[in-house]
Amino acid sequence: MNPLRLRLLSQLDTLGTVRAVAQAANLSPSSVSQQLAVLETETRTQLLERTGCRVRLTPAGLILARRARAILDHMNSVEAELRGFGEEPAGLVRLGAFQSAIHTMAVPAVSRLAREHPHLDVELLELEPHASMPALRGGDADIIVTTTDFDELPLGPDIDIVPLATDPVLLVVPPGHPAVGRGAVDLAAYADEPWAFDIPQSYMANLALRLCRQSSFEPRVVCRFSNYMMTLQHVEAGLSIALLPGLAVDRRYHVATRELATPVTRTITAAIRRGSPPRAAIRAVLEALRHHPELPLPLPGQ
Repeated sequence: MNPLRLRLLSQLDTLGTVRAVAQAANLSPSSVSQQLAVLETETRTQLLERTGCRVRLTPAGLILARRARAILDHMNSVEAELRGFGEEPAGLVRLGAFQSAIHTMAVPAVSRLAREHPHLDVELLELEPHASMPALRGGDADIIVTTTDFDELPLGPDIDIVPLATDPVLLVVPPGHPAVGRGAVDLAAYADEPWAFDIPQSYMANLALRLCRQSSFEPRVVCRFSNYMMTLQHVEAGLSIALLPGLAVDRRYHVATRELATPVTRTITAAIRRGSPPRAAIRAVLEALRHHPELPLPLPGQ
């Protein structure tokens, strides 16, 4: 069985459509369909069934797609062992991390690994929690930095978790805002403020909306950014306030933060697929993530 075809089958189970698999693999939909047809011939088993314009996996296809992940992981492990007999971390590890963890945790870890393990290559991917777990399960990432507080994608027995840190969610306001100088704040007092939100259905957009509604108001959202730096710039200009995780509050921006009267924290974890013992390269990346530099404290009021 060809590893490329096994990966395409695994991605079909994760992503759901041939078109989505083609986009992820940088192939045409017809090429993906052709490769999957060849895999059916190789296995002498019907793996796909067509219902109208859609293709879905047969029970046999589901079994092979889910076993394929373990097969591909084992092949990577064998390759690493052949390179260094399992003693020296080597080969490629794809590390996915959400935006605010990249510069505070992932980049320092990758920099240290580059000095200590010259035969180890780490490909760093920006993946928010709603996208990182499917990428991990589908084999497009080997390790992800995510949060276990993302309810929409619950963990399962196929995932192993390594705790890394906790991060408070803070109210971020312009320097001259009336909230500056106060203690912990009740969000209900800011119901009439203009709000900056993340893009719809993202982790922080869903969390911020939930917290506002728990405080009995519907936020007046005046902008949406997928980049925390743009959000901080908008708040700095006095055009909005925002709810952001502490790791996202870059000290280069002149904003102030306030803790919430009812504290909210997110648990930051690393996650890998469960299976055979992780190869030396993955163990090295996990160890580097666990020994991250001291995380920045929330900004004091200004």
